[in-house]
Amino acid sequence: MSQISDLLFDTTVAAASLKDFLAGGRLRLGVTGLSRSGKTVFITSLVHHLTRAVAARDAAHGRKNQLPVFRVAAENRLRSAHLDPQPDDAVPRFSYEEHLSALTGADRHWPQSTRRISELRVTLEYDRKSAGLLSSFRPGPARLDIDIVDYPGEWLLDLPLLEKPYAQWSRETLEAASAAARATIAADWRGATASVDPKEPASEDVARKLAALFTNYLRSAKTERFALSTLPPGRFLMPGELEGSPALTFAPLPAEEGSSPPSGSLAAMMERRYEAYKTHVVRPFFRDHFARLDRQIVLVDALAALNSGPAAVRDLETALADVLTAFRTGRSNLLSTIFRPKIDRILFAATKADHLHHTSHDRLEAVLRHLTSRAIERAEGVGATIDVIALAAVRATREAIVKHDGESLAAIVGTPIEGERIGDDVFDGVAEGAIFPGELPADPRHVFRGDALALAEEDADFRFLKFRPPIASLGRDKEPLPLPHIRLDRAMEFLFGDRLG
Repeated sequence: MSQISDLLFDTTVAAASLKDFLAGGRLRLGVTGLSRSGKTVFITSLVHHLTRAVAARDAAHGRKNQLPVFRVAAENRLRSAHLDPQPDDAVPRFSYEEHLSALTGADRHWPQSTRRISELRVTLEYDRKSAGLLSSFRPGPARLDIDIVDYPGEWLLDLPLLEKPYAQWSRETLEAASAAARATIAADWRGATASVDPKEPASEDVARKLAALFTNYLRSAKTERFALSTLPPGRFLMPGELEGSPALTFAPLPAEEGSSPPSGSLAAMMERRYEAYKTHVVRPFFRDHFARLDRQIVLVDALAALNSGPAAVRDLETALADVLTAFRTGRSNLLSTIFRPKIDRILFAATKADHLHHTSHDRLEAVLRHLTSRAIERAEGVGATIDVIALAAVRATREAIVKHDGESLAAIVGTPIEGERIGDDVFDGVAEGAIFPGELPADPRHVFRGDALALAEEDADFRFLKFRPPIASLGRDKEPLPLPHIRLDRAMEFLFGDRLG
């Protein structure tokens, strides 16, 4: 991007930011995460808890508050929350009602994963805390519009490409594909790449063949068996309207960094299309949807990586370090709020904590903190506030003590999805099961080592199954009440609780 276009872009963002500031209390929350991390479930549960908080409080009849850490709700200052039209007419609306129906309907199931960018506005009306003299200048209830921006995790890792020329990206991608964890699934593509000369004349047939093989490799790496995370370009796996376009018909080739490929060569064609991908796909996505984010939550399915082994864990660590390079982070002040917002709070959340007994929740947090240490150090260095938690936006299990061979064992109980198995036992999706998921190691470094002795010493025999959502309770109005969760209220308080004082 030229300096002139940078200036024009910053001026446009500053004008929009000033308009938002003058309009009143608004906050843009980015919800990101890698594939299968639970973004759709998180947003649906978050909005459901907010919009049904008063009904849930009335239905509790003195029982435990569902959001004890979310102060505005715990202090009974939340008057109401409702959905309003989103501010961006060109962005699809997040299908909240459809996803809620999937979670709470008679055939309860997990909603479809995010496949496009979407947006939703939830408006909170609340009573301010008494602020002495200041309160006299702000009488009555207050309002906060929270604009939630959701986007596919597959697109997330494209953002670092903006700073990488084709030769560097090619070298890094080819090197990664030669690692032990990827070599087998990358064999066909690597073999085809080795058989061509980057300096040979450009050929559409060769480009399409290499792009198809490269895409198959990325698709295989994403499966649960491998659970690898660093898989750009993201649109290769979710092409949408770009399927078959030249901007998605390229692949890495061995290239000399710092030199230009011969004009008319295969390498020159690939480089041109790579740059077109950045210009027409990645850069607009970054500019249109990231420039004005105030807060960010990054959801991480660490359990899937743990299931797949140390290679997947190390790959996840690299991915998390990469994504933070894309965010404009730092402490917000009045001027930055008005003219150039920065992400001043970032929350890393290990999802699906309900797949573990609560005695391992802190250990899951420790694993995630270790995974994100490089990213956290980078963000904290420019003044952003960081937190790490383990959560379950919807808790699909409960805990129980089960007797086995005269020994009391801590188990989780839930309804495994049809087809899930332990040994020879296959679940039918109806019957409940008591599962002993195992304990995470006390030392998070052991999940990177992967040596049997270290994990045996920690008794880390993992069994992470998939469970159906729990059955929803109904309120007095016969509408479903929010589903149980783990630490969702803590996430709410961190992400926007300070704006509800």
